[in-house]
Amino acid sequence: MNSLRFLFAAAFVALLSCQSQAQPNWQVGNTTLTEYDLVTGISLPWEILWGADDHIWCTLRTGQVLRIDPETGNYTEILDIEVMGDGGSEPGLLGMCLHPDFETTPLVYLVYNSGSPWSGGTEHLVSYEWDGTSLSNQVVILEDIEAGGIHNGSRIMITEDGKIMMTTGDTGDGGDSSQNMNSNNGKVLRINLDGTIPADNPNPDSYVWSMGHRNAQGICQGPNGIIYSSEHGQSNHDEFNIIEADRNYGWPDVEGICDLASEGAFCAANNVMEPLKEWSPCIAVNGIEYYNHPSIPEWQNSVLMSVLGGLGGAYERLSVLHMNDDGTAVESEDQFFSDFNQRIRDVCVNPYTGAVYLAFNGPSYPGSGPNTIKEFVNDGVIDNVIDRKQDQFISIYPNPVTTQAKIEFSKSLIGSDLVIHDYTGKVVESKEITSTQMTIEKGFLPAGQYYIQASSSLGTLSKSFIIQ
Repeated sequence: MNSLRFLFAAAFVALLSCQSQAQPNWQVGNTTLTEYDLVTGISLPWEILWGADDHIWCTLRTGQVLRIDPETGNYTEILDIEVMGDGGSEPGLLGMCLHPDFETTPLVYLVYNSGSPWSGGTEHLVSYEWDGTSLSNQVVILEDIEAGGIHNGSRIMITEDGKIMMTTGDTGDGGDSSQNMNSNNGKVLRINLDGTIPADNPNPDSYVWSMGHRNAQGICQGPNGIIYSSEHGQSNHDEFNIIEADRNYGWPDVEGICDLASEGAFCAANNVMEPLKEWSPCIAVNGIEYYNHPSIPEWQNSVLMSVLGGLGGAYERLSVLHMNDDGTAVESEDQFFSDFNQRIRDVCVNPYTGAVYLAFNGPSYPGSGPNTIKEFVNDGVIDNVIDRKQDQFISIYPNPVTTQAKIEFSKSLIGSDLVIHDYTGKVVESKEITSTQMTIEKGFLPAGQYYIQASSSLGTLSKSFIIQ
């Protein structure tokens, strides 16, 4: 391997306006989406959501919460807690949502698992206070939920009427808890923001809103207050459901629609709600988000659904579920971004630009690196939508590197280390940043994909690049 050649230059060259020329494009009907790498090299992003502070909030299954600038990718770690299994399998830090009046009540709600993965673990719904720098002062909302090595759910959201909706899994017990009204597992729970039981729940003494769930890992609200959920099947019958009060969703007695004789009898006797759509074999459906932004007209009135691809892969994608006018039926499905061959864990939407952000968990179960968050945006609609000062940034141009490329830095990064990783996460080079610009030459590393990271007191940045 040739030694890395860094050539420092004092001159400032504006490269940000040129970056888009080198970015990959994706066609959605008549709309062109440009792909940007927002963050690379993080560990198992699980939840991503757009916050009221115009930042992306992200949970990592290993126990961290990140706050990400959507313009630059600069992120800060604002919480680090101990979780079950350290994110190595299915448990860990999972769902997150922000208080609906976040500006005056800056509370962040989180779900995490603690204890032993296979005996006596606990799932916690908690809140933290945001002080502008970090999360602190944990308050327990609900802990009467079992957790295990698999099937913990758990997505959370706050509805238009100010209630927390929380999905829980059966922890792999075969569905015994899912049909047991004395258990909070295998359910969708409805909870007041202070942790009390809503008086208008089906049973005013129970958090249970619906039952008969196996492992629902997606939830969102669409038009007319409709609540949608995506749910993992066993080997067949992944489901996309409308969640209604006091309904049974069948597991383990019913998988998918009520199409077997035994299932028909159970469905008739137990008020079973059939899915709007199902997939066999299982594709491993995950985080969902309702989309109705004009910047991608082809996706308006659709539910965007992340797809992990199952244990064997081959189905990884973003599914676009086109809904009918009142949101009660799936009219068709389109599939995008399967070329990455990467497990897609979650999706969120920029409410200003309509950009879509996807959290990738790598090519294999339960998650392999480098994990990334990518942005897909119609560049034609983003001018002058958000205008925030870019205090910290890195840009690379041209990318891919064919002969020579320039890396430009904000002054905040001078004195920190620039670290280059290959796509296995191995550090292949490290160098102190002494100027706002470096030049790298083709040939200093073998052809392939790499990413760089640099940190300061303002946070961490990462950028992917290709050497041809």
